[in-house]
Amino acid sequence: MSSELGILETKRPDFDPLLSAIAKYAVEGKIESVEAYETARYCLMDTLGCGLLALKYPQCTKLLGPVVPSANFPGLGAKVPGTSYQLDPERAAFNVGTMVRWLDFNDTWLAAEWGHPSDNLGAIWALGDYISRKNISEGKAPLHVKDVLTAMIKAHEIQGVLALENCFNREGMDHVLLVRVASTAVACAMLGGDVETVRNAISHAWIDGGALRTYRHAPNTGSRKSWAAGDASSRGVNLALKALCGEMGYPSALSAKAWGFEDVKMKGKKLTIPQAFGSYVMEHVLFKISFPAEFHAQTACECAMLLYDEVKNKHDEIEKIVITTQESGHRIINKVGPLANPADRDHCLQYMVAVPLLFGALSADDYEDDVASNPRIDALRERMEVVVDASYTKDYLDPDKRSIANAIQVFFKDGTCTKKVEVHYPIGHRRRRAEGIPVLIEKYKANLATRLSPKQCARIEALCASQEGLEQVEFNAFSDLFAL
Repeated sequence: MSSELGILETKRPDFDPLLSAIAKYAVEGKIESVEAYETARYCLMDTLGCGLLALKYPQCTKLLGPVVPSANFPGLGAKVPGTSYQLDPERAAFNVGTMVRWLDFNDTWLAAEWGHPSDNLGAIWALGDYISRKNISEGKAPLHVKDVLTAMIKAHEIQGVLALENCFNREGMDHVLLVRVASTAVACAMLGGDVETVRNAISHAWIDGGALRTYRHAPNTGSRKSWAAGDASSRGVNLALKALCGEMGYPSALSAKAWGFEDVKMKGKKLTIPQAFGSYVMEHVLFKISFPAEFHAQTACECAMLLYDEVKNKHDEIEKIVITTQESGHRIINKVGPLANPADRDHCLQYMVAVPLLFGALSADDYEDDVASNPRIDALRERMEVVVDASYTKDYLDPDKRSIANAIQVFFKDGTCTKKVEVHYPIGHRRRRAEGIPVLIEKYKANLATRLSPKQCARIEALCASQEGLEQVEFNAFSDLFAL
């Protein structure tokens, strides 16, 4: 190898500009956008609701709690919503990150890379609570909810802007790489790191490389996709704490010839960002409001619901169902053959269309084995054809549109057919905020009620109804409202 590389230059280079830009934004960036803070409030509400709903499922809860029994951290530890756990911040980050991602129901960002920016709430919640309780024990002021909203806006922005032009999935890497990077940057800043310290921390996040997407795709789709983000956010806390202890950073972690991230993981492609970090991503984030389903299928599920009344008594008369989608949807969720588990089903376009066509609804319970064993679902899947519309793909990638279009048309054996029902923007899209937010609030209230007492729900709902009021609440007090 050394003969191929030639003589190695030992002089340490300057930090890669992208590392410096992320660190400077995490530490010094000012958020002035009223819309971003308001959207962050809804994001906090929705993300917590998704986490509480996930606690209904033993496959999720078996992974939660301390790293080994009785390894709790009473007093100063971060409280895990909907549980009695109080844990060290790294383990708490895993717990919260896993909860909020388990049902594939939290917010989404779609660009060259995909992902779920609210996955970073694992690190942000854990540190917000830990720092607040530690500060109080030392006679200092705790953080307030506004500080947590600011951290959420920044984490969304770092993950989302990095996703705009850099496609990691085409290189076989999972998008939780960006959760690790964003969580590391924001966690280190929350803990008091300066630009140099944050830069050191995030160099490690990139050096960690990227998890393989193996667990998201057939034939290996499995539940790791539901805890991978928790793992990434907890790793972000770990790396931040290391940097704050004085651990050195690696200036050319991205650009080092042969050994850097760009050469090793991106086959020489340079990482780019098309715009400065601000508050764009939070303002434009996509909420999953109606369906716990992979986001490329959200509008397909809406189409299926619109067709339900027309086909509900004619399932046996269907000859074929044509689903028109975007290239990204085709590439990651177009599946035929047996589906092994809930994680497989909520990433299958045909399954996510079949259930609402058959039953007029789609919930997290519909991915469980008792529902999936209904032979009518697979019978309908077998009659589906998936085609790609180039215009859908173009509008999906257009930064001024960011549509996620799907269409469905049902053809019957007697030669008749339904209209081609087409939806370009899901209800969680920024273009449908006025329509979507009231539904999101109802989703949040319903999810709270699955885990918390009516008294707790009422107090939380009253606080969250006021932007100014919520922002001023001490974060540890807010966290206490969710504890059992």
